[in-house]
Amino acid sequence: MGSKQIAQETFDDAVQENITEFEMDPEEAVREAVQQFESQGVDLSNIVKAVRPPASENGQRQKHQILLTLDSLSRAVAEADMAELPEHLSTFSAQCKEQLAFRYLAGQNGAYPVVFSALQLAAGDRDLLLQAFSTLSALLDGQPDLLDAAGQELVLRSLRERREDAEMALAGIRCVRHACLKHERNRQDFVKAGILPVLTGAIVRHGDSADVVKAAASALRVMTFDDDIRVPFGHAHDHAKMIVLENDGLRVLIEAAKAFRDNSGVLSELCATLSRLSVRNEFCQEIVDLGGLNFMVTLLADCMEHPDVVRQVLGAIRAVAGNDDVKDAIVDAGATDLIVLAISHHLGNPQICEQGCAVRCRSVRELRGDHGGRRGPGSSAGHEGSPTGGGCAETGVHADPEPGVAQPGFLPAHPGDGSREPDQRGPGSSQGL
Repeated sequence: MGSKQIAQETFDDAVQENITEFEMDPEEAVREAVQQFESQGVDLSNIVKAVRPPASENGQRQKHQILLTLDSLSRAVAEADMAELPEHLSTFSAQCKEQLAFRYLAGQNGAYPVVFSALQLAAGDRDLLLQAFSTLSALLDGQPDLLDAAGQELVLRSLRERREDAEMALAGIRCVRHACLKHERNRQDFVKAGILPVLTGAIVRHGDSADVVKAAASALRVMTFDDDIRVPFGHAHDHAKMIVLENDGLRVLIEAAKAFRDNSGVLSELCATLSRLSVRNEFCQEIVDLGGLNFMVTLLADCMEHPDVVRQVLGAIRAVAGNDDVKDAIVDAGATDLIVLAISHHLGNPQICEQGCAVRCRSVRELRGDHGGRRGPGSSAGHEGSPTGGGCAETGVHADPEPGVAQPGFLPAHPGDGSREPDQRGPGSSQGL
């Protein structure tokens, strides 16, 4: 992706030039303009790649469809036309969901104040308010900078006042998630305003709604991200601790997972969030004490055919394996054989191979005795030909479709592989590692 940026008008002018001066048809003109700018290293991800309608007879430039829709919505809001507002909100929301370029162009042309005003108008109409929040969510996707303090307050107030309404909770939580992704200031503002108990409360209150549980877990996970490159230091670790210590987050997530054993999408999200919360030794141990590890092992066995679930479960097990005591619990729970089976079953998935390798390496104590040496001859755990020992590493190295992705995770499985002494090197050295 290029680092250079251009305005929508610049792209539109290039397309029109291709049509008028080079007599290209519209599709060819757009395609040629795209190739021209991309060859110059221009990032076109925020550009609407379509032909703008030709200028009117008086020379006035026409607008792209998303801006025409925004104009209609703006008029309905300005006139407080409650009869027309639902249709315009629906149309605008649908177009925003089509692609980021549409949302970006609308955002650059004053869409947020219009949608915010629509939210205020809809305050007394539940269905219209739901539609307005859905529109706000669509607009904020990829554009968290649009949300201001007044918008944050409105979203949070609605989530609190209508907490019993699952659909409203879902729409509001999606707004929160989109506003906080890659935006540290919004994250900190929402956390300070009390969003964390609202999110955990939504999971408990609407525990039978897969959509709400999934969205709330995802929003909690976003609060633990450190993905805003504009901020040198985030509060990801602090937010994770607050979720666990002040809002009983681990118990909430583990209990929620038990209600969705057949829903791979929800389970993947919950496991991903658990892994983000495993930031301290005591949190890892608490997951085990709450039955989370046994649940994940069972889940791994039951959902072996679902790669998304397998990847997230392995990620969660990898996270909790940061605690030495949990390493032993992982072995005792029989997870090691399942991990090797998962790697073998999904050899074409480098992410699963990488996660599986990392878990095996973190639980390397399985390969050793209590004092750091290898287990005795009677133990198969450290035997290089056993399914849970070195053979796992060699299988991953041979099968990994993307060398350099999963392979590094296998290296510590053989303590001697990094040795300078040839007679102490493990089998990994024969692979050129």
